[in-house]
Amino acid sequence: MEQAAVIDPFTYRVAIFVLAIFVGYYVVWSVTPALHTPLMSVTNAISSVIIVGALIAVGVPADLSEGLTGAGISKWLGFVAVILASVNIFGGFLVTQRMLAMYKKKQK
Repeated sequence: MEQAAVIDPFTYRVAIFVLAIFVGYYVVWSVTPALHTPLMSVTNAISSVIIVGALIAVGVPADLSEGLTGAGISKWLGFVAVILASVNIFGGFLVTQRMLAMYKKKQK
């Protein structure tokens, strides 16, 4: 009997990540301008979920006296994720407000 080839899990995950990049690129750029505000709302919701996960990662107890272990790396990456997702959320709100202001009637 022949033995089946085994795909490395890292290669499998990288392939899925690359495919997700292409799909995300084509989905976002094919959206009509009228749908950009709802799309921004969805990205804000996704970023809020990222914030929750990042806060859980930051809350991992770490003993940094032994050097930068897995828990220490988790804390730092969680902190960076909180910062980046916060910038994304607040920037999304600002962009959404500007876009909604474009549709308001100007008062004379």
